[in-house]
Amino acid sequence: MSVLLMRLAGPLQAWGSAARFARRTTENAPTKSGITGLLAAAQGRRRDADLSDLAALEFGVRIDQPGARLRDFQTAHHSDTLKAMPLSERFYLTDAVFVAGVSGESALVQRLYEALLEPVFLPYLGRRSCPPSEPITIGEPLDKGLEQALREAEWEAYERYRKRRTASGAVRLDLLLDSPPEARPDFTLRDLPVSFDPRHRRYGLRGIRTLQVPAPGTAEAPQPSPPPHEPTDLLTPVTSRNG
Repeated sequence: MSVLLMRLAGPLQAWGSAARFARRTTENAPTKSGITGLLAAAQGRRRDADLSDLAALEFGVRIDQPGARLRDFQTAHHSDTLKAMPLSERFYLTDAVFVAGVSGESALVQRLYEALLEPVFLPYLGRRSCPPSEPITIGEPLDKGLEQALREAEWEAYERYRKRRTASGAVRLDLLLDSPPEARPDFTLRDLPVSFDPRHRRYGLRGIRTLQVPAPGTAEAPQPSPPPHEPTDLLTPVTSRNG
């Protein structure tokens, strides 16, 4: 088993797990369906291709720089009739940076790494209007567990953000990982890809566990020791009845 880490940074990102009509939202971090689509596109897989091997990969993401949420209104016209389409409301993440990782069989992970170096279809960060601003690959696949790799990966936030965060003390980053089947997840998302076929897109539920980890390269804040406490110090001494 090996791990492939990816840097996801760009002016705009959009990782939706649900959409209703003309309203397109985004999650606060990359979804498994979004990263699966990115990897499938890099390999040149068509939308109706089998995704079972990619969906079976263990997935996790670390939020290095959460960014801010942006709402945009968009208009469009039908290419044939020129009829105006309904006004759509779309949400994006701006100025965000993530480190995502997938873990699985070494040969498959190696092929995914090579595909990202020479992608068949250009990768984007959730939507075609969201190109990456930096190379997605961080390095060659690693021979270690996914959680360990995400804990130890270099903090990829922009320098100005790192300076601002470290000035206020120790920094901890949110880590989102696939929840083991036998464990109770912290929350669930319908972002497990079954099919990207535009005629019938299908997604399953995925359990997610959350934790916080120290930002690599920063000192962990020391935990203050509790003050000494002796409960009997507050009791009034008992005086002798004969005194």
